[in-house]
Amino acid sequence: MSLPDPIQSRLLAMLHTRTEALEAGDPVPEPLVLSSAFSLPHNPDARRTYARFTNPTIEATEARLAALEAAPCLLFPSGMGAYSAAFMALLKAGDTVLMLSDGYYAARNLVSDIMAPFGLKLVTCPAADILEADLAGIAAVVVETPSNPGLDIIDIAALSTRCHAAGAKLVVDNTVCTPLLQQPLDLGADIVIVSDTKAMAGHTDLLMGHVASRDAAYMERLLSVRNLTGNIPAPHEAWLLLRGLETVEIRLSRMCENARAVLPLLKASAAVQSVIYPASHAQALDQGFLIGATFASSAAADSFLSHAGFTQTTSFGGLHSSGDRRARWGDAVPEGFLRLSFGIEPTEALVGSIKTALGKL
Repeated sequence: MSLPDPIQSRLLAMLHTRTEALEAGDPVPEPLVLSSAFSLPHNPDARRTYARFTNPTIEATEARLAALEAAPCLLFPSGMGAYSAAFMALLKAGDTVLMLSDGYYAARNLVSDIMAPFGLKLVTCPAADILEADLAGIAAVVVETPSNPGLDIIDIAALSTRCHAAGAKLVVDNTVCTPLLQQPLDLGADIVIVSDTKAMAGHTDLLMGHVASRDAAYMERLLSVRNLTGNIPAPHEAWLLLRGLETVEIRLSRMCENARAVLPLLKASAAVQSVIYPASHAQALDQGFLIGATFASSAAADSFLSHAGFTQTTSFGGLHSSGDRRARWGDAVPEGFLRLSFGIEPTEALVGSIKTALGKL
């Protein structure tokens, strides 16, 4: 995976955020600070009054993420925690939100089930039609690209132009690509949401999410929302994310390499009815580590996962290759559809196990 100079510069800044400020005797890794209280002299530091507002470990992790996003960033205790805070800071009663009908169902349910009673209105549109959607009266457009689970690509720059002409804000969920492979803010998006639970942290051992924006007034309100709702992550989880960020480029490179190595096997197999892999497109630096594959039945899909040695989990972006049969969660996909997430296993060994698994079907 080859990253262009601007992204390499951001990555380098992220990796050196702490090391460039070290003094003699300082520990090289970021310390884990487990404290809910701080010393408050006559003139206290406004940032360090109570752990519901911030914590040194959380601040350090946010600084790393801000370097990658090239924008101010706030952490939240999960991807959905980031969604809820982002919406609360952006929207008001009477606003209408346009979301993908074939995107992540929990994000839609947040609006339809939780926020609708407070006066928020939801309209939906398939990812394939979002660029032609009627934006009249829309306060915000919320998309994923690639979408989850269909892996549809949405032209962020084109959509942002349409949104801004209509007076709408564009919110992009960049969980699948991460800030290393795609930069929605550079392409005109107003707000970015990422579930750091996935590839950013990469070890399948924490929940975390972040919101980034270059709109200073919005970020100030977002911070107020976090403070007053208590929607802040614990320091230990933030520290685990920080540790994961140290290896994110290396992990992503192997994950994408493994997806590309396996793709021809899936396409050539008679056991696989169809394969979806994001098309190469200018806005993303790599096609990613997710592949959608449809088998003849749910039993065939489950058998493939078992024989290939994949973990069966509803998350993705971890070290271990995994698969999720999305129909069981209500997504509008065939019963045999699998969202496959490729991990960091040795490529040749992974290819061999998948050949064996396909041969057994």
